[in-house]
Amino acid sequence: MSRRPAPPSSSPRTTGRTADRSRPETGTIDVRGWVSGIRLSTFMVIMLSLVVLGAWVLVPTLGTYIEQRQKIAALEQAVHVSEERIAELKAERDRWNDPAYITTQARERLYYVKPGEIVYLVDNDLDPDALPREQEPVSGELKEREADWMPQILRTLAASGLAQTATGPETEAPAP
Repeated sequence: MSRRPAPPSSSPRTTGRTADRSRPETGTIDVRGWVSGIRLSTFMVIMLSLVVLGAWVLVPTLGTYIEQRQKIAALEQAVHVSEERIAELKAERDRWNDPAYITTQARERLYYVKPGEIVYLVDNDLDPDALPREQEPVSGELKEREADWMPQILRTLAASGLAQTATGPETEAPAP
């Protein structure tokens, strides 16, 4: 095994003659000197390869973990929606267990009455114009409207230029 020569000293103590030889005159960088200064030890190569191997192993595993977390979040949301629906159905079941609610529903939906009661059905005798209009449901989609803005600007400028200015009644100035 041969020994490598020691790297050049970085101390400023050099003679004029040695300093002239070590510096290139053209101002270019000596690549051979720079590359020879890099020393890769066996330990460094092993550590670098372990880091690359670890990244190669962990990146797909990390992707799988993120995908599973997204699925779990979606399933938890579905469970939450189902629990809300179950609570609504239980509340409706409790309402139907109430005799007053059953009586009310029988009167409103099926027009049932108790013996001796008289039912009066009134048709909608109001004018259709007097009835409040039902509002259409609001759309959740955005609709893009074509905006032809240049002719609109020209029409606005022409209308403002051709508009007549309102003036008050003219009165004659009093004579002196």
